[in-house]
Amino acid sequence: MVVPYKHEPFTDFTVEENRKALQAAIKQVEADLGKEYPLIIGGERIMTDDKIEVVNPANKKEVIGYVSKANQDLAEKAHQVADETFDWWRKTKAKFRADILFRAAAIVRRRKHEFTAHLVKEGGKPWKEADADTAEAIDFMEYYGRQMLEIDKGVEINSRPIENNRFHYIPLGVGVVISPWNFLFAIMCGTTVAAMVSGNTVLLKPASATPIIAYKMMEVLEEAGLPKGVINYIPGSGKEVGDYLVDHPRTRFISFTGSREVGTRLFERAAKVHEGQKWLKRTIIEMGGKDTIVVDSDSDLELAADAITYSAFGFSGQKCSACSRVIAHEAVYDELLDRVVQKTKEQVNYGDPTDNSNYMGPVIDQGAYDKIMSYIGIGKEEGRLMTGGKGDDSKGWFVAPTVFADLAPDARLMQEEIFGPVVGFTKAKSFDEAIEFANNTEYGLTGAVISNNREHIEKAREDFHVGNLYFNRGCTAAIVGYHPFGGFNMSGTDSKAGGPDYLIHHMQGKTTSEML
Repeated sequence: MVVPYKHEPFTDFTVEENRKALQAAIKQVEADLGKEYPLIIGGERIMTDDKIEVVNPANKKEVIGYVSKANQDLAEKAHQVADETFDWWRKTKAKFRADILFRAAAIVRRRKHEFTAHLVKEGGKPWKEADADTAEAIDFMEYYGRQMLEIDKGVEINSRPIENNRFHYIPLGVGVVISPWNFLFAIMCGTTVAAMVSGNTVLLKPASATPIIAYKMMEVLEEAGLPKGVINYIPGSGKEVGDYLVDHPRTRFISFTGSREVGTRLFERAAKVHEGQKWLKRTIIEMGGKDTIVVDSDSDLELAADAITYSAFGFSGQKCSACSRVIAHEAVYDELLDRVVQKTKEQVNYGDPTDNSNYMGPVIDQGAYDKIMSYIGIGKEEGRLMTGGKGDDSKGWFVAPTVFADLAPDARLMQEEIFGPVVGFTKAKSFDEAIEFANNTEYGLTGAVISNNREHIEKAREDFHVGNLYFNRGCTAAIVGYHPFGGFNMSGTDSKAGGPDYLIHHMQGKTTSEML
């Protein structure tokens, strides 16, 4: 009997025992710095001369490790292995596949601090954010295992006295999973195991900034009993390896999380039918957001200020769900702005995330740092800088938490995804106008409304066009199984991760009818 699903509890780091455990785990991870990691194709470890150098974003001179880099020949080898493995893997029992995930979740749970420590070093995540990332990876394995057992039961359809009709789902084939660097464990794990537990085989190309945690997940899955060739670990260049696999005629689906620019490009490439291809490739794409917290005239401003501060600056704003826009009713605008600026100055310090006293760590790399700083320059022209606006890339890539006020609703800072610790404020004359401004971007991922007005909450429920809408809380921190996650418009295909129908995106329905 499988026990009912509950999300993995977060670690309380006010408890001294927990603090000491994570500090010890960080020391353990630091002892392994500079190691080399191979590709894994059909269970075979393959070292290549060409390596990805993975550095600590808080200290760019510190090398976390060197990861072997796949080329097109190795990508083709991996694809052939995955294609051959699919012939028998697709026929395995759902319970067998789900049990691998339950065992893997148990392994990660026992070694939770070790994985969290690695996220602190490789991803630059503060303790709280890293712990939540590890917990979410556990949640994905536990939740998708249970969902597969339910889907395996099939769906009731009608039969006539002369026939027996059945409807069930079967896997698609070889899937290419291209995972992001921001939730380097959780999203990478969730997208990979969702494809696997559904009966597909996988080519996993993790983000080049954070590929080591993906290797460590592979070790866990192997320990949990995953057969060779089911998931193949092939870090490499997006243009060389990623494009090749997306275009491959034997690729059946692509699962991608990342930027709008790359996501739309993959969507376009996947639409082309290549010679020898006998299906239309399916895409599962999550791209990003320009997420808004609307603050009504009748609202708890302290709650609003807390929600904005955490949603904007948690993990340095490097979440597709991060609050980068605040639209406040003119009656409360000035007071709310003052509260957020004060909280930011007093509470949101930043530095090396191995020190738990730092609220924020670094941004991920030089490209991210340069992009964010360029947007801060734009913000200084478009609005009024209230706090922050500084950066320091001498040792790591650090950007101060930044608040801009008095922005026009169509300003670049209010329209374009920055993916950093920058939030802009716009004033609305009415709640209707606030919702109108909230919907004026090409994205539609998350949003929040802070209000004590029931009529306004219900209006937002119908008219605020985002995939995940929250009331009287922040717009980040979705939990698997509780807040199915995915967005509208240019935020992606709304393939609600951590939700009851997510696995079906990796499957196809089959009807069988037998005359009696």
